Amino acid sequence: MNKYALHGKLSATAGNGEKLASILLEASQLVSTAKGCHLYLISKDPKDAESVWVTEVWDSQEDHDCSLLVPGVRELISQAMPLLAGKPEKGQVLEVLGGAGI
Repeated sequence: MNKYALHGKLSATAGNGEKLASILLEASQLVSTAKGCHLYLISKDPKDAESVWVTEVWDSQEDHDCSLLVPGVRELISQAMPLLAGKPEKGQVLEVLGGAGI
């Protein structure tokens, strides 16, 4: 199986974890229609209210990169950036081997 996967954590400033998660959930709806998107999952750590995890699976890195051109995505990115407690952590690029739902 040859898929492109990313998994990473975004940390919000104090009190902004829910708002950041809401923006990312909205983004997930937009990119779900993008070519090659199989999964765009938003998760929270129940022990850390300010951290939001994003897990993505795409047909290719090119499809992922093109998802930034989906109308509305850049606007949501500009809303999310001021909520971050710092630069987004470098996410993990993963090789998908298979599994349920893929």
